[in-house]
Amino acid sequence: MKKVRIRVAPTITKLPDGVAGAVLVTGSHGGAYPASLAAKARVRALIFHDAGIGRDEAGIAALNLAFPAAAISHLTARVGDTEDMFARGRVSRSNAAAKALGVVHAMPCAMAAVQLGRGEWVDATAPEVAEGRVVLHPEGARRALVLIDSAAMVDAEADRGAVIVTGSHGGLVGGDPAMALRAEGFAAAYHDAGIGIDQAGLGRLPALEARGIAAITVAAASARIGDARSVFEDGVISAANPTALRLGAVVGDPARAVLLAWTRLAG
Repeated sequence: MKKVRIRVAPTITKLPDGVAGAVLVTGSHGGAYPASLAAKARVRALIFHDAGIGRDEAGIAALNLAFPAAAISHLTARVGDTEDMFARGRVSRSNAAAKALGVVHAMPCAMAAVQLGRGEWVDATAPEVAEGRVVLHPEGARRALVLIDSAAMVDAEADRGAVIVTGSHGGLVGGDPAMALRAEGFAAAYHDAGIGIDQAGLGRLPALEARGIAAITVAAASARIGDARSVFEDGVISAANPTALRLGAVVGDPARAVLLAWTRLAG
């Protein structure tokens, strides 16, 4: 049997060369948009982070793909960290196509990747999903409220000083603090991806504290990952950095009220 390539990508928004026909292991969640990107890249099979699964099981929507796909438990590996997924990650969920290839619950990530490479390459499609980016100016606001489904869509210039609400997880992609936020925003909100092992889903909070940026996460059970509107409208604060706490964030409160209040602050 021909050996199948295994490719890794800490975030599915930045794929390496040679993913077509390969097994892709990504540190991204398995939401609808990542699933669309995987199908567009024509991968053979997909392993992703389950991001706490969360509201409406949004973190594992990619299991609905026609090709084999499996999720790695947030309790076993850090979100956004493919090295950790290979070292410690265990399968939490898999679809029928993956199960047919022998991928089972609690299987190590590395073993699952090999199993998935044994399947036929099905050139499948997925519904085209466009990431959303909306810039709002609520009544009384002194700064913009930016709703973006992925932190990859942050605009370093346009979003300077804004309150930025993302559908992305709160983990550090590849463990890099520079990736916490690509703009000098006033504040930022993320999905906590179930928080998970090593509290990885909160990794951006201290990195942004070091830059003086208020940052919160919302609980996975309260909002859909990959959906900034849900983070804003439905999210319940699960964690906040010291700057956010000083500015009125309260763990357990709805995120919407404090995010709107921050748009009215001067500075």
